[in-house]
Amino acid sequence: MDHPPSPTTSSDRLKETWRHALVLSFQTLGVVYGRLSTAPLYVFGTIQTKDFKSNEIAYEYFSFIFWTLTVVSLLKYAFIVLRADDNGEGGVFALYSLLCRHAKVGLIPNDTSTNEVMQHEEESTFRGKVESRARRAIKNHRSSHYLMLFTALFGACMIIGDGVITPSISVLSASSGLQRSLSEIKYSSSPDAQGAISDALKKYVPVPSACVVTVCLFILQHYGSHKIGFMFAPIVTIWLLFIGGVGIYNIFHWNPEIFSALSPVYMYRFVRNINKDRWKSLGSILLCIAGSETMFTDLGHFSKRSIKRTFVCLIYPVLILCYAGQAAFISKHWNGPENFNHLSESIPEHLRHVFILLSLLASAVGSQATITASFSIINQCRALSCFPRVKVIHTSDKRHGQVYIPDVNWLLMALSLSITLGFHDITRIANAAGMAIVFGMIVTTCMMSLVMALYWEKSLFISGFFLMFFGFVEAVYVSACMLSFHKGAWYLFVLLAVSFTVMLAWHYGTMKKYEFDLQNKVSTEWLTDYSPSLGVSRVPGIGLIYTDIVMGIPAFFSHFITNLPAFHQVLIFVSFKPQPVPCVPPSQRYCVGRVGGKDYRIYRCIVRYGYCDQVRDTDDFEEQIIGSIGEYISLDESDCESLTSPEGRMVIVGTPLLEGHALIPVDDTNLFSGSTNAANNETLAIPEGELIGRNAPVRRKKVRFLIPESSPRLRVSVRDELQELINARESGTAYFLGQSHLTVRDGSNFFKKFLIIAYVFLDKNCREPPMALNIPHAALVEVGMVYII
Repeated sequence: MDHPPSPTTSSDRLKETWRHALVLSFQTLGVVYGRLSTAPLYVFGTIQTKDFKSNEIAYEYFSFIFWTLTVVSLLKYAFIVLRADDNGEGGVFALYSLLCRHAKVGLIPNDTSTNEVMQHEEESTFRGKVESRARRAIKNHRSSHYLMLFTALFGACMIIGDGVITPSISVLSASSGLQRSLSEIKYSSSPDAQGAISDALKKYVPVPSACVVTVCLFILQHYGSHKIGFMFAPIVTIWLLFIGGVGIYNIFHWNPEIFSALSPVYMYRFVRNINKDRWKSLGSILLCIAGSETMFTDLGHFSKRSIKRTFVCLIYPVLILCYAGQAAFISKHWNGPENFNHLSESIPEHLRHVFILLSLLASAVGSQATITASFSIINQCRALSCFPRVKVIHTSDKRHGQVYIPDVNWLLMALSLSITLGFHDITRIANAAGMAIVFGMIVTTCMMSLVMALYWEKSLFISGFFLMFFGFVEAVYVSACMLSFHKGAWYLFVLLAVSFTVMLAWHYGTMKKYEFDLQNKVSTEWLTDYSPSLGVSRVPGIGLIYTDIVMGIPAFFSHFITNLPAFHQVLIFVSFKPQPVPCVPPSQRYCVGRVGGKDYRIYRCIVRYGYCDQVRDTDDFEEQIIGSIGEYISLDESDCESLTSPEGRMVIVGTPLLEGHALIPVDDTNLFSGSTNAANNETLAIPEGELIGRNAPVRRKKVRFLIPESSPRLRVSVRDELQELINARESGTAYFLGQSHLTVRDGSNFFKKFLIIAYVFLDKNCREPPMALNIPHAALVEVGMVYII
């Protein structure tokens, strides 16, 4: 809800804007940049010590790190990709959403009648422009639509895979540093006893401590990005100041000439003397940009300005100093101690214990960026019918993108622990992490080049140059990662196969169900004209029929009336229609119309929502639907914004009348109910933070509707129709839901059978539709239907 601006001066508003930007920038340190900030823990440390054959090698590696950070993280993401937000949302699905709207490549279940109904004004800069040849070609080739969807799903799977791998490698690298620090303590004068103790520490310290820290990290996720950002940001700030200061110390103490490695000449020397082992080590160098993709994916949690300024002014210079200091240390100790390439070795001895504590805390924070990105991308996939039903909790009222998904959180934790326990080797985990990073970036590069050509309408030369330049840089790292496929990177492809199958099967099953509903729907005349002659009676109350189609009568409801010839005095067909936008304004969310004449009291309500909207999980959804029907009744004959549908006129409901709402919601007396009585008319209202036991009484809030006593705009017929709606609500509400049972048609190919079987398995084991829609079970009527696909 938009509030009127307060009477403040422009300087006050400017101060508030800067204050808000500073707060968001501070929070980004704890959520977005933890991964990038902790990358120095394992970049040099995962390179084989045998690859350092001279001090020049340290120069060459640092040159690669500097230019990779500059070209990919700074130039590509901070200055280019962050500009391609979708109304404040980022990630590969935000880019796919832009292409769906402006290049017409969407495969979201839809039909021609839906297009007629859902046609609403689009505030686009492309109105009036001639459609480009590239956009027209992509629009007319169906295969390109599937290719873009598969590319977006592939990129989403890479982000999820990174969310699984990052907690493992970040925490395990820090706990390994703890083990090395403990091993340096002299416990016994006997060399054999000291060796036995060191072996025991190496065996029992890194993995168990990493598992404990990982579990604690995932337990904190339910607090949301806002609180986690404030909790973790001080840790990352101290960590950055620490590694930046140590980097400056190492530069001046060991080798001030290390900055000569900023010259690309050292990269050329590296490539000139390349061999298989040295090329493979580039997979470790790639980890220096780990977390760059989350700058874009986590955009919905913060603002573009806060993310960009924090990186340019703080993260980038500190990381360059840290890597330069570590390279300066390695250049003087490459033939010295055993673990000279680990960051902990370059820390002055009197600061080692401080470093171990900070690294453990920072490594836990470093995983936050990818976990948050996983929540964001899964929420976007779910809203666009590409992920099974899961509970999504919006942790902020101010920023729609801040979400927490409990089921996904515990699944990520279990998979991350399995990697830690299964591999317990940083190098193997790093190989998988590098693969996830670079493939996710390649997807962003491909999608971004299309956005530049089709959305920004840049020339094909510019979009092609972007694709070729950044694609070449990332292809170099892909080739290096593929050399380590058998040493841990294969695990990423296992995760990819599972997650991609889940997304593809769910999308395919949803599309096939929708096509079946379209083919088997019944005309509205069957319900309005023919059903009375069949002896169908009307009973008191409201019937809410949830259906995916926006035209005609769903097959499951006609099946219900055929076997039980009765339906309620007021019927409302409710359809949820996802839109390829982050959020749909409340003033444009509901499209309401009639099915048949006024006397039938049958309505259709289409609920439009974006991939960041919280619509289905709200407890007052029934009140919103009835309120929108009341507004429609009062606006039906007025000259207001409307749509044209083959079933008749549909009105966009959201803006109330000048004198107020047509129906006034009134909170009735609070009552405690431990049973299902009055479940039809009551909305659950649980105070935030209050825990309710399974057998404890549930506090419910009963909402009634009243007609305004003095409203000259309401005619007698309108008042009568509104009163009938109120009386029906008082009689009770029933929810009709189709329970589908998919079976594969005989003679179908193996691929189709496999996807349908996978969809049926997911449908039975994910969140139930009544729970996903917050439907009280006492008022639910499920009608079973067999779908032969």
